[in-house]
Amino acid sequence: MLDYDREAERYDASRGGEPRAAAAAEAVLGFVPPGTRSLLDVACGTGIVTRRVAAARDGMRVTGVDLAPAMARQAATRLPGAVVLADSRRLPFRNDEFDVVSSVWLLHLAAGPADARAIIGECARVLRPGGVYVTTVDKAASHNVGSDIDAVLASRPPSPVRDAAADIEAYATGHGLVPAGRARFRGRGQGRSPRRTIADLRRGWFVTLPPGDPLADGFAARLADLPDQDRPRPDPVFTLRAFRKPGRRTP
Repeated sequence: MLDYDREAERYDASRGGEPRAAAAAEAVLGFVPPGTRSLLDVACGTGIVTRRVAAARDGMRVTGVDLAPAMARQAATRLPGAVVLADSRRLPFRNDEFDVVSSVWLLHLAAGPADARAIIGECARVLRPGGVYVTTVDKAASHNVGSDIDAVLASRPPSPVRDAAADIEAYATGHGLVPAGRARFRGRGQGRSPRRTIADLRRGWFVTLPPGDPLADGFAARLADLPDQDRPRPDPVFTLRAFRKPGRRTP
């Protein structure tokens, strides 16, 4: 897994920056009911999406939480006084504290099914009855856009999938949540070029192809043979799932 403290400085620029953040925030906000008073963004990263969500709704208190200190520090510059350093498997908040909880680009990083279930369990615990939990699913599959780069990478050793939509729905329903919708949004500015993919390969982006491994070198050579080395291929399209906590919202 990438070291997100080391990634913090280049994180936004390497992942679509503000255009991608705007698309993600708009998609999340599509599930935020009118009159929502509080929202928790779990694994808020640098806060680039969280800030946009907060700015979109007057009177809504938005809190961000992240495990990586360097990411949380960056988020705190965007949301002063509203970012907490904590593990998403053990959230430092009361039961039923938030109207909405989001976790964008988090569950695919879970160490295993037990961790993914624990994260969702915590999100459900801090969600008020009648509240909504919103999360991304199937992240790895979102990046497969049918390009020549995908054709080269198709034979790489597979990584475990921790955020498969069916699994996430099962974990959510196991914690008392009910499905409440889905949406898709484009990862603007994230289309891969062969040269960028080689750079990602060299720095350990693909966890089953460690830098320096002969297998990784072979994939890098095949990528280097592709045409238009600096032309981005199509952007990924991400999927959001929403779940509701049964019950009636209280004032």
